[in-house]
Amino acid sequence: MPRAFRYVCSVLAAALVLAAAPVAAQVRTADPAKRGFKVSDFPRLITLADNVYGFEGLHPAGMPTVSLFVVGADGVLIADGQSSPAGTQQLLDAIARVTPKPVKWYIVASDHGDHTAGNSVLPKDITYIVTPASKAAMARMKNAVVPPTAMTGDRQTIDVGGIEVQAINAGRAHTGGDLLVYLPKQKILFMSEVYLNRVFPAMRSAYPTEWVSVLDKALKMDVTLFVPGHGFVEDAKAAREELVEYQKAMRYVIAEVQRLHKLGLSADDAAKQANWGPYKDWYIAEGQGPIAVRKIYEEIEGKLK
Repeated sequence: MPRAFRYVCSVLAAALVLAAAPVAAQVRTADPAKRGFKVSDFPRLITLADNVYGFEGLHPAGMPTVSLFVVGADGVLIADGQSSPAGTQQLLDAIARVTPKPVKWYIVASDHGDHTAGNSVLPKDITYIVTPASKAAMARMKNAVVPPTAMTGDRQTIDVGGIEVQAINAGRAHTGGDLLVYLPKQKILFMSEVYLNRVFPAMRSAYPTEWVSVLDKALKMDVTLFVPGHGFVEDAKAAREELVEYQKAMRYVIAEVQRLHKLGLSADDAAKQANWGPYKDWYIAEGQGPIAVRKIYEEIEGKLK
């Protein structure tokens, strides 16, 4: 056998071995470092479908904060911004690299500052889609850009120049005014802070058991890709698996706090004794665990309004 032919055969054989080798599974975590990312790798732009994009910026706590944008024939729709004017400007710069079309619509899927504190750099004539509860919450925030009007029902449809986008108020969850952002043709559901991928349930303004019900509604929708508000954007299969796991985490945390409440412990003592089981190492668990205890105690004792 000629030497050149033997060489080609050896190269092909090596290639076949590499192709057959199992690909290392992606680490399921919200921690960029454990996923192999550096701070300089952010922000990241992810194509979700034709003219639909996810934007991963970095939250001050180090995990990704996800925004969504849709490019239609008439302009661009954004769902959720970032935690600062600089961060939201990065989002606008990313949009400008994709399209010269103007940004016309903004859905306030979460009213929290880590999603709205950069809104001052948005176009002044932008149309906001926001629930009355979130509008009121933003009016109480220092230096917030408060939308002039709010939705009058639980669903608003926006025609982004040939792409249908629905803003859906499916109930109180992470805040009192959460919106899910649904693209029915693409079967994409941007869930904002209703879905925190591998992030410990953050409950400072939450309605815990109502939140679980909203997750139930989301899982029953005709959706191929669920997109979180924090943590990483996953492929369709992993995203559904992680949403199911997140609902399990919510139920686990609520059940554990209910157990401690029945023992007659104060919220502070319960926070010290809480066993978060398989969720103890989820991102920001140390800081968010005591907050979850206090909020669930409020719900148990009928103090949530």
